[in-house]
Amino acid sequence: MTFAYSDIPEQTGRTAIVTGANTGIGLEIARGLARKGARVLLACRDADKANEAIEDIRSGPERADLAFLHLDLANIASVRQAAEEASHEERIDLLIDNAGVMMPPLDHATAGCELQFAVNHLGHFAFTSLLLHKLEQDGGGRVVVQSSLAHRGAGIDFDNLDAAKGYSKTQFYGQSKLANLLFAKELDRRLRASGSSVSAMACHPGIAQTEITRHFGPLGSVFGSVVGLALNSAADGALPALQAATDPAAEGGEYYGPYGFREMSGKRSGRAIASTKAKDEALAKRLWDRSVELTGVDPDLAPA
Repeated sequence: MTFAYSDIPEQTGRTAIVTGANTGIGLEIARGLARKGARVLLACRDADKANEAIEDIRSGPERADLAFLHLDLANIASVRQAAEEASHEERIDLLIDNAGVMMPPLDHATAGCELQFAVNHLGHFAFTSLLLHKLEQDGGGRVVVQSSLAHRGAGIDFDNLDAAKGYSKTQFYGQSKLANLLFAKELDRRLRASGSSVSAMACHPGIAQTEITRHFGPLGSVFGSVVGLALNSAADGALPALQAATDPAAEGGEYYGPYGFREMSGKRSGRAIASTKAKDEALAKRLWDRSVELTGVDPDLAPA
């Protein structure tokens, strides 16, 4: 079954957190939820950019109940503070782990890990873990983790998470996106085994114009303006996340993406194809244990 913007159900009375909601796909996810009546917390590092995004959404016809939540996924102290602040919300129904960095120069963050792995995976692992009790509170909460087509062909090099043995921007990006997908699937297995009402799933935006232009400077802007004619807009790229978050038929542990040629683009979304490694439960458990060790945050969910 495929899914379109017209299929998004009413969200009035629900509260969602969208990380990285100040621009691109995250902004469109927030807009899509606000349009249907959800209260949306834009969890971002930059307050000015978040407030600009809030004004952008409110300038349209959306019935927008929006708030800024400061979150720096590269800083575990900030992650803990953001989770504490969010826990004061009356309820949290949806957590969309969308924020990410893509192919930056080598840098480090949590526990000395390379920045993409630290932000894209470890920060979200900790933030999600700290909010599971709140998602459980009213029953039926969902966690949606944004992955990427780049996970295909990637692995997890546990002996080089700090990039001390070498750094490839593309390989480390793919590794972080594989980690996102492994985390979503393992989280859902553990939630089900615990009897939780919360479900977890993953998605990817295809190849969206924003992904190209945001990370490659002027050359990327030119390239993105050309390929953007054929590939996904930010709004199209947001649809798989919106399906995972709101579709009554969406199932925990599943993976959603654009319903188009090779999942690169599409005006509808549907189930996507995960790599063999993304389905490796032993790898997922190893990643889980290492993530607890590196972040110091334990969701206290036994293996399935």
